[in-house]
Amino acid sequence: MPVYNAPLRDLRFVYNELFDGSNLQQLPGYEDASPDLVDAVLEEAGRFCENELLPLNQLGDQEGCRFEEGRVLVPGGFKPAYDAYYENGYGALTAPTEYGGQGLPKTLGFMVEEILCSTNMAFAMYPGLTDGACRAIEAFGSEALKATYLPHMIDGSWSGVMCLTEAHCGTDLGLLRTKAEAGENDSWRISGSKIFISAGEHEMSDNIIYLVLARAPDAPEGIKGISLFLVPKFQVGADGTPGERNGVSCGSIEHKMGIHGNSTCVMNFDQATGYLVGTLHKGMAAMFVMMNAARLGVGMQGLGLGEVAYQNAVNYARERLQGRALKGAAFPDRPADPLMVHPDVRRMLLTMRAYTEGNRALSIWVARALDTASHATDEQQRQDADAFVALMTPIVKAFMTDCGSEIANTALQVYGGHGYIREWGMEQFVRDARITQIYEGANGVQALDLVGRKLPEKMGRNLRPFFHEVAAYLEQKSHDDRAELQPLIMGLAKAFGRLQTVTGWIALQGLKNPEEAAGASSDYLRLFALVALGYLWLRMAEVALEQRTGDEARFYQAKLDTARFFFERLLPQTGSLMAAILSGCGSMMDFNPEAF
Repeated sequence: MPVYNAPLRDLRFVYNELFDGSNLQQLPGYEDASPDLVDAVLEEAGRFCENELLPLNQLGDQEGCRFEEGRVLVPGGFKPAYDAYYENGYGALTAPTEYGGQGLPKTLGFMVEEILCSTNMAFAMYPGLTDGACRAIEAFGSEALKATYLPHMIDGSWSGVMCLTEAHCGTDLGLLRTKAEAGENDSWRISGSKIFISAGEHEMSDNIIYLVLARAPDAPEGIKGISLFLVPKFQVGADGTPGERNGVSCGSIEHKMGIHGNSTCVMNFDQATGYLVGTLHKGMAAMFVMMNAARLGVGMQGLGLGEVAYQNAVNYARERLQGRALKGAAFPDRPADPLMVHPDVRRMLLTMRAYTEGNRALSIWVARALDTASHATDEQQRQDADAFVALMTPIVKAFMTDCGSEIANTALQVYGGHGYIREWGMEQFVRDARITQIYEGANGVQALDLVGRKLPEKMGRNLRPFFHEVAAYLEQKSHDDRAELQPLIMGLAKAFGRLQTVTGWIALQGLKNPEEAAGASSDYLRLFALVALGYLWLRMAEVALEQRTGDEARFYQAKLDTARFFFERLLPQTGSLMAAILSGCGSMMDFNPEAF
């Protein structure tokens, strides 16, 4: 079985040293979120996930979910783990206090979510989707809906999912056919089928709350005519308890490449009673609250899988004897040296490490902005933080899941043939990671969102918080004469210059020909992400350089050494990405489609 130890020391480093965690306590509502409290929650979460969820991960993958006469049965052990998860308060961690939540920072929630996804991604999806549904209801639901549903969803007795995709339309939701007809007492009758509904049916909770996109009879065509409805699996009585079954049923479950422990369902709605969430014909605004939360959550899945795959690859490289070091036997008393002595193995391990630790810093940076956007008293701070989150959401989703899949595959490569065998657990990480690049908007769609919406939105306002912060930091560092930081400062300055160049090019060319911006989008997203990680790695190196003494000298030296690897071996990708972008889309779009 794979091993895992929650990366508590690195989480503390990012939370407390890279970003001063005590700053969050200054935000209204977060006064109790002391670093000591955060540390205690992380320790307990690590213990719970390592002891309760990790042992279920391979078992859940092998057993999978079963569909029997309309019922979906989850793998053995999932229901007790689900109950323990909510009994320990993890489902209520960041939820609003007025509905039974603990009201702690979203930053803490992100860190716990990473640990959850490392130990059992399929399980983590059940409470993760409920949390996203709660956020949409909280933001757009009526007071009656919030009072009726949120307390039960936050305590885990009820769960929640979103229902978007239909068999004939995935990303293009303007084509959806699910219908909504006005019913009695402000209710609606929902009819249609949805596919690929994660956690769509199970018996771990007493009720499941579906957030369903549908179209009313008088709705405009396309995406502007979509509304969002709350549809409970069981009708809720006047006393707030589940009653008779609603017109909702599971038609089948999908047979998937990975995440076998999560029930991915075809859900049928037959005159099901539902309730409008938000404004009629404006459902996408409400759904995007849940979808954007899900996109950030999927990014955390990529990070979590990357971390656990890296940890196991390191263990294997230390223990597996294979060949001799090129300079001569490193361990002459053994029949062979461990894999760790070989340069290419070290290249793979350091690549995994640099991306994982960089992405962890990126995720916490974005999470802190979420907290600022929702709790800061200064309106400009809130606006800047909101713009930053909007800009970074497609980057977190796409880049961190690309990295998760790359890292899982690279970790399998470290194992060689053993990685391809089920009992080692690595091939499950590869299969589980693959879906993260597809759902909640495929990564190509995230790239289009970045260049087509987030860049031009509000005359480029979304870019300012990121560009201004990096530019100001580089200006400050231009006077830093510390020899160990100089190559890193110069490397970031060059990469940032490339990002500025291609951003201007995309803005200009996109006005002339939108296919130019679209053709550059995926390369641009990766270039942007690498610059963001470069900025964070430079800051982490600076902290480590100042602290590289005492009992934890090895920890801080490893930070400096990983930063050096990132700047020498990974950040230079920005040069080739810029060249590819500036070449234009001609070689793609001029190609004769009949020749494919």
